[in-house]
Amino acid sequence: MLEQLERNLSQIVGYIYPNEIELHWGILIVVYPYITGLVAGAFILASLERVFNVKEIMPTYRLSLLTALSFLLIAPLPLLLHLGHPERFYEIMITPHLESAMAMFGFVYIWYLMMVLILEIWFEYRQDLVVLAREGSGLKKYFYYLLTLGSLDLSEKSLRFDKKAVGFITILGIPSAFILHGYVGFLFGSIKANPWWSSVLMPIVFLFSAIVSGIALMVLVYGISTLLRGKSINMPCMDKLATYLLNALIIDLSLETLDFIHRVYESVESIHIMGQMISQKLFISLIVVQLMLGTLLPIVLIVVTKTFSVPAELRRLVYFMAAIFVQIGIFSTRWNVVIGGQLFSKSLRGLTNYKMELLGVEGLLISIGLLVLPVIILIVMIKILPPWKEHIGAAS
Repeated sequence: MLEQLERNLSQIVGYIYPNEIELHWGILIVVYPYITGLVAGAFILASLERVFNVKEIMPTYRLSLLTALSFLLIAPLPLLLHLGHPERFYEIMITPHLESAMAMFGFVYIWYLMMVLILEIWFEYRQDLVVLAREGSGLKKYFYYLLTLGSLDLSEKSLRFDKKAVGFITILGIPSAFILHGYVGFLFGSIKANPWWSSVLMPIVFLFSAIVSGIALMVLVYGISTLLRGKSINMPCMDKLATYLLNALIIDLSLETLDFIHRVYESVESIHIMGQMISQKLFISLIVVQLMLGTLLPIVLIVVTKTFSVPAELRRLVYFMAAIFVQIGIFSTRWNVVIGGQLFSKSLRGLTNYKMELLGVEGLLISIGLLVLPVIILIVMIKILPPWKEHIGAAS
């Protein structure tokens, strides 16, 4: 422990308070907003097809819902692992502290999970579940009967009601998705004592970066899953996704630039230490990864495909590359917000350091596991509830 303290002290610049040598929030708190952003972004993309009738992205509708649910199921895990007593997590629901913004997460999460995503997926899949239950055999038959909850009516009136219910829940889900991720930005933006976090634009910046990450995720999920099935990728769908991604990236970049200028303008006392932090501690993650690799490069790549006549296969490859760069950039954004906001001292005269562990509950391996787990859940969900159109046609 003494050796670790000596290593930490050797990384400190200037003057800091003793309780600032180690950061309170580590990689797990970086993973948490990253995952919730993917949930909100994937759901908002699904809403475009159902509410705004964007036909080009229809192949991604069901896949987006399943993706959002897979990541939402894992979203609380980083917070639970970070808690000293995760076994007490239920107390946030039975003894709510209504004046605590953090305590409200439990209610926002339950609302979004139970009243939006699961309900919409159930209504969307009810017809398929009934068909699969009737055509299945053995345990599979009973499993799908169980999922129908006894609602076996496939009359025209009943199916029309399902469609209306999906439309209503989707409309209800859009503000819910905004609240889910805007709430995370609200938590950081309302901490007035920290000039790196305190900004009225923080919830909006979080929200648009969530939309960016969700669209990029669906480019990858739809493209890879289609290729793995040996099917042809619907290029009008990919082109539309790329257009949405480009628009969202430009808006997100504009908002982040505005937010940064606003913070710099307000930070009369902290401007020196913030500049020092960016140039010394966050130069790679903020300037190189977030701005250049994760934002400007994807914008340039997509603009090139929109400006010049690019073959479909090359265009698809460019979209994949842009989506991967965006994911790296958005994760870096979360890193710069969470870790960056703790790197400078409240004395505004020094910088501390964050050294991530490889093992341990708050280590790198656990964080990677938390990011891989939703993908495994998504694969299982796709097996149970196939989202492909050809399957729907066959089942019907």
